[in-house]
Amino acid sequence: MIEAIGRIGKSSIQFSRSVAETIDLSRQILGTFFHRRTYNSATLSVLVNQIYFTAVEILPLFITVSIVLGSLVMGLVLQTLKNMGLSQYLGNILIGFAVNELSPFVTVLLIALRSGSAINTEIAVMKVNKELDTLRAFRIDPVNYLFFPRIVNGMVSLVLLTGLFSIVLIISGGLFSRIIFGMGLNIYIDLLARSVHLSDVVILLLKCATYGFFITLIPIISGMRATHQLTTIPIAVLHGMIRVFLAIIFIEVLTLIVRSVI
Repeated sequence: MIEAIGRIGKSSIQFSRSVAETIDLSRQILGTFFHRRTYNSATLSVLVNQIYFTAVEILPLFITVSIVLGSLVMGLVLQTLKNMGLSQYLGNILIGFAVNELSPFVTVLLIALRSGSAINTEIAVMKVNKELDTLRAFRIDPVNYLFFPRIVNGMVSLVLLTGLFSIVLIISGGLFSRIIFGMGLNIYIDLLARSVHLSDVVILLLKCATYGFFITLIPIISGMRATHQLTTIPIAVLHGMIRVFLAIIFIEVLTLIVRSVI
């Protein structure tokens, strides 16, 4: 009994410490957005390289996944709507499910698996090699030089790639609506236009930005928890990716609640 209470207490302390670290680093990152010295040539160079690695190098794989998954999902969804006689809800399903939910969720999973784990490993290796201490010794703030560009990259890349995924889904939906329902392009576009609301666009953008913020912030924090031993790198990466996926689920549930209230 005492051991169980001790484990619960230890887990509670670790959770509270993790939340406090996340809030503190989030405050520092958000504060750098409004400092002019943040936008120097070195930081902007790191930001450009990060965006290239995250949003450009992944394009061939991302477009392939978007086309395959988008065609599969759109075909199944539209055929189901036809079989159930719910074709009048086509626009709402395309915008509400495909664009607002499927696109950001699939995108954030791909980016988290690729860039989130890479950032986690990179920061952990820098911690083990004492590179973070070296930066501080030369009075280079890791928040400005390392963390800020990676988090901005995550936010920008999530918004851009989600937009690309949404475009692929809409094109796939247009093709399958023509095949399954015999629907013309003008009718399809009008149906989508009548189904889009400003609140949906705002929530989608905020959702993507929030996804991008936390799938880079959490790996950074996990990487910094590594000690100066090489064996702690895989542990830090594993714990970081678990927290990333939990954060993704939490944000997804939160946005669903907000959308239902609005």
